[in-house]
Amino acid sequence: MTDFDKEIWEGWTVGDFIKKLYPILSRIQDGHSWQSPITTSEGLRTWLKDNQPYYKRHIPEVFQYFKTKYKIEE
Repeated sequence: MTDFDKEIWEGWTVGDFIKKLYPILSRIQDGHSWQSPITTSEGLRTWLKDNQPYYKRHIPEVFQYFKTKYKIEE
């Protein structure tokens, strides 16, 4: 179970990162972007780190949330 209230960086929580990334990643995964849908765990991990605001490190809870939501395999 994801703890959306867990603070990650300077007041930003897991839920804040998910809310910020969700609209962009949703468009990508639905095929409504110039970028192809992400199909691998490594691709998702890299995309998240590159697109998270302020904090460019892997956040396991954010990664797991989107990996599960979009059924991305290893």
